[in-house]
Amino acid sequence: MAQVAVNVAGKSYRIGCNDGEEAHLLALAETVDAKIAELRQTFGEIGDMRLHVMAALTFADETSEMRKRLDRLEAEIATLQQEGHARESQARSETEQLATALDAAAQRVETLTKKLK
Repeated sequence: MAQVAVNVAGKSYRIGCNDGEEAHLLALAETVDAKIAELRQTFGEIGDMRLHVMAALTFADETSEMRKRLDRLEAEIATLQQEGHARESQARSETEQLATALDAAAQRVETLTKKLK
């Protein structure tokens, strides 16, 4: 297990992560630090704890919205897949009907050809 020192709101924290995830963890910490800095600039010095809670709530809200969007997109994908399967089934059925009609027409042509000879 790797250890990474991240800096958030001017404080250093040692965080454990899986090997190979160090860069990702550092990027996440930078995102949190940037959000806290943005909130501090907007609201001023209202206390670190309050800024951290506000940042956490902001991320939770964004995550909630992303989950809702993901759910909508997954439902849309499922609907499109069902429609695709239905169209595929319909196309197969129509192809079979056309093949049957073509066979019948070919037999009719063959019968007429024999009668003409």
